[in-house]
Amino acid sequence: MGKRLLLVDDEPLNLELLGELLQDAGYDTEAVANGEAAWQLLQQHGEQYAAVLLDQMMPGISGFELLRRMKANPHLAFLPVIMQTAVGAAASVQEGLSSGAFYYLTKPFSRDMLLAVVAAATVHWDRHQYFRELASQQMGALQFLQQAEFSFRTLQEARHVASLLAKTSPEPEKVATGLFELIVNAIEHGNLGVSFEEKTRLQQQEQWEQELERRLSDPQLGQRKVRLSMQRDAQALSFEVRDEGDGFDWQQFLAREPGQLLASHGRGIMIARRLSFDELEYRERGNVVRAVSYLPAASAGQGGSQ
Repeated sequence: MGKRLLLVDDEPLNLELLGELLQDAGYDTEAVANGEAAWQLLQQHGEQYAAVLLDQMMPGISGFELLRRMKANPHLAFLPVIMQTAVGAAASVQEGLSSGAFYYLTKPFSRDMLLAVVAAATVHWDRHQYFRELASQQMGALQFLQQAEFSFRTLQEARHVASLLAKTSPEPEKVATGLFELIVNAIEHGNLGVSFEEKTRLQQQEQWEQELERRLSDPQLGQRKVRLSMQRDAQALSFEVRDEGDGFDWQQFLAREPGQLLASHGRGIMIARRLSFDELEYRERGNVVRAVSYLPAASAGQGGSQ
């Protein structure tokens, strides 16, 4: 059985079309016709879904209101929501962004765009679930770690480091998800020099994974490393991610413009800033980022006394 998706739309034809396209692509879908029914399902069985496709304009509980409720619920906050909106509705996209939507589909949409956006959303959910599972493992001694430094090259190595360091936090799956997003950017766009436009094109041509491996095998690019440091004080955990790339225009990725949310990727920094960390600051030419997670008083006192 494929990943399970919740489809929410008050138009039966839209639900039928979405269901057919997604089921043909291997997804398992469940459809409801209003926000009230969707909210009941999410409260009872939210953990079984990998993403929610949500029409923004519905009677009763609107798509925006349902999204706000999800983001306010700690068990649903990281569940990806794909909002459906009309072409040219920039103001609606902005409202959805403010409410926590990171994925958008403009009607009418193509099959390829639908599958690309759904795939991007479920990849982020898979990452969060992976780190959530690791966080359940008992590694209590890491709560007393005061500082640490790591260097690594690949995404697999990064996944190990992010999951380990996240266990220094009282909310490990939350920190791990955001930290890994920052590291992915450092490896792909920093050390390996892949531009946003290049990744878009490679994904459309289904050549992204091959190109990533090719660059990791390059005798120069592939030897670049990401350096990650962690520091604990009485108030917060601070993480610094530094890559060896040429830097990038990071400002545009901190708060995406409505039109940029229609792409199939490019949301990692925004997700880290809005869902994982209390502070996020890029430095130098964009190849250094500092992320801060505040500690609750009890946890801060425990770590700071060592």
